[in-house]
Amino acid sequence: MGDNQLINLQNISVAFDGERVLKGIDLTIRDKEFVTLLGPSGCGKTTTLRIIGGFITPDEGDVMFDGKRINDLAPYKRPVNTVFQRYALFPHLNVFENVAFGLRIQKRPPQEIKDRVLEMLSLVNLRGFERRNIANLSGGQQQRVAIARALVNHPRVLLLDEPLGALDLKLRKEMQIELKKIQQRLEITFIYVTHDQEEALTMSDTVVVMNNGTIQQIGTPQDIYNEPVNAFVADFIGESNIIDGIMHEDFKVEFAGHQFPCVDKGFSKNEEIQVVVRPEDIDITTPEKGQLTGIVQTITFKGVHYEMMIDDGSFTWMVQSTDASQPGERVGMLIGPDDIHIMRKTGDVS
Repeated sequence: MGDNQLINLQNISVAFDGERVLKGIDLTIRDKEFVTLLGPSGCGKTTTLRIIGGFITPDEGDVMFDGKRINDLAPYKRPVNTVFQRYALFPHLNVFENVAFGLRIQKRPPQEIKDRVLEMLSLVNLRGFERRNIANLSGGQQQRVAIARALVNHPRVLLLDEPLGALDLKLRKEMQIELKKIQQRLEITFIYVTHDQEEALTMSDTVVVMNNGTIQQIGTPQDIYNEPVNAFVADFIGESNIIDGIMHEDFKVEFAGHQFPCVDKGFSKNEEIQVVVRPEDIDITTPEKGQLTGIVQTITFKGVHYEMMIDDGSFTWMVQSTDASQPGERVGMLIGPDDIHIMRKTGDVS
C-alpha cells in the first residue's frame, strides 16, 4: 500500500433542509487502499460516499482527486464506480450484457468487450453464467454481477454502499473475503460503507468511524479495536466495559475500588478518566486470587465462549470466557496492565 494520496476531502460540510449532515470532514484516502466508513445509520457515511462519487456537491470544502479539485465534475466523468445496496441491474439484459453495458456505451471493440467481461465474470466466480437471465440469479449472484459491472470499466476507485446488506450471514461472510481478494488482485481503491463493525474489521486496511456527521477516529482495524479514542468508538466497535476511574500517576489507575498497574502515562495527577476493558481480556479466578470479586448474575453460551455478567457491587462487568461459572457463584477477576485502556474524558465527542 503506497503512501500516495488519491482522494482528499478537505473541510467538507453538507446540510439537507437546514440540518448539517457533515460537519467539516477531513479525510485522506490512499491509492489501492481498502477504506471502510463505519457508523450508525444517519452518521453521514453514505453522504460522504456520495460526495466522492459526485452525486452530492458539498456546501463547503473541497474534493481533491489526484491533487485536482473535482467538486464540479459530474459523476460519469470521475474515475469512480459505485455498487449500491439495490444492485440496479437491468432486468431485460442477461448477465453478459449487464456487465458489458458500460463498455458498449464507450463503443469499445467487440473482442475487447468480450475479453473484459469474461475476465470480470471469472473474477467474481460467474463464468458460465453469461447467458443467464438476471431474474434467475440468487441475491449473492446478482451482487457479483453488480460488482463485475462496476469493475469492468477499470475505475481507480470503487464505492460500495452497504452492498452485502441484503444477503444472509453465511453468504455475507463469504462475500467479505471475496471482495477483499478482488480488491487486492485488481489493486483498486475500495471505499466501503457499513454499520456492521465485524465487516469493517474483517475487510479494511483503514476504518473511519463516524458519528453525528463527524469523524471520531481513523486507524487500522487493530488500532480502532485496541485503542479506541473515546467511549463512542469503544462502545461501537465490539463489546466494552467502560467505567470511570482516576489516573493517580503514570502507570497507576484506580477504578472499581481497586488500584491497577497499567501501561498508560501522560495524564495529570489524579485526573478523572474513563477505563475500557474488553470482555475477553478479563480472567476469571478464585475470589482469593482476584483483584476484584463479584457475583455471577447471568451466563449465556455464545458458541465459542460463554458471556457472563458479573456484579462487583458497584459495576456489572461483561466477561467472555471459554470456562463457565454458575449464576450466584462468587468469582475473582484479574485484569492485566495491557488489558486496561485509558481514555480522556474530554475525548468523548459523541
